[in-house]
Amino acid sequence: MKPILLGIAAAFFFGVTFILNRSMDLTGGSWHWSASLRFFYMVPLLWIIVWMRGNIKPVFQELRARFGTWFLWSSVGFVLFYAPITYAAGFGEAWLVAATWQITIVAGSLLVPFFYEREGKNKGSRQKIPFKGLGFSVLILAGVGLVQIQEADGVNGAAWLHVVLPVLIAAIAYPLGNRKMMIVTNKRLDAFQRAFGMTIASLPWWIVLAAVGWFQGGAPTTDQLWQSFLVAISSGVIATVLFFQATDLCSNNPVKLAGVEATQSAEIIFVLAGEMWLLSIATPTMLSLFGVLVIMLGMFLHSYYGKTEVVQKKSIKLAK
Repeated sequence: MKPILLGIAAAFFFGVTFILNRSMDLTGGSWHWSASLRFFYMVPLLWIIVWMRGNIKPVFQELRARFGTWFLWSSVGFVLFYAPITYAAGFGEAWLVAATWQITIVAGSLLVPFFYEREGKNKGSRQKIPFKGLGFSVLILAGVGLVQIQEADGVNGAAWLHVVLPVLIAAIAYPLGNRKMMIVTNKRLDAFQRAFGMTIASLPWWIVLAAVGWFQGGAPTTDQLWQSFLVAISSGVIATVLFFQATDLCSNNPVKLAGVEATQSAEIIFVLAGEMWLLSIATPTMLSLFGVLVIMLGMFLHSYYGKTEVVQKKSIKLAK
């Protein structure tokens, strides 16, 4: 249950990203700056946290030993995740981006065959898709669809194209990069260290993106600087570390891992509430509220199934 609770907490802080990215776009901020500033802020913030925990040296040792690998999967997990998310904010409401992002729930389960068992009698063999867990993920997506039926009526095809394709890339890239880095570090680094190392490794891309933003529109606005700082703290540090801790706790169990990734569906609930409060969107219909209940049911089933499977495995081991 702890990984699920950590995942839900991460979803709350991740939700802030969608709202603030939309807010920055509405005030004329460049998506290039919205994306790069978050990671520029994350460097000193995570440096301080990791330094206070006395864990700086192992991070740089890992980076020096295999920087190419770090650069590759940090580019996938951070750059191909966040750059498309901020780009999409310019073409659709925060709820639309957050709802589309829920594709990551299914993507996480479908990525399982690309990874190998790391322990037990099946060590070295490909992991199997958790079909029952995948079914719960589809249930969650159905709930998300119900939540968005009313709002989706007013969205044109062009907006969907500029939102869905970038967010689809992000939805696949984030779990892929995160899972690959868990394998690369093999529990030698904690969640804070891993997030810090991935931020450092992805910096070249953010510098390039910031340069593009500078040449296209000049320096970022004061509002964008401030809101990007809030995104860096909320999503870049708090949410990322909480999510990494949750996935670390069940890194060897594809069912529980899929359950943790499914908790990110709670973002749509937090984003809807936040937009109603801050950006004055329309109140959801009864159908949308029913969709929220479906999402919560799917999350509960994911959590319950993951817990039940662990208990069954322990019982089998004890019986032997």
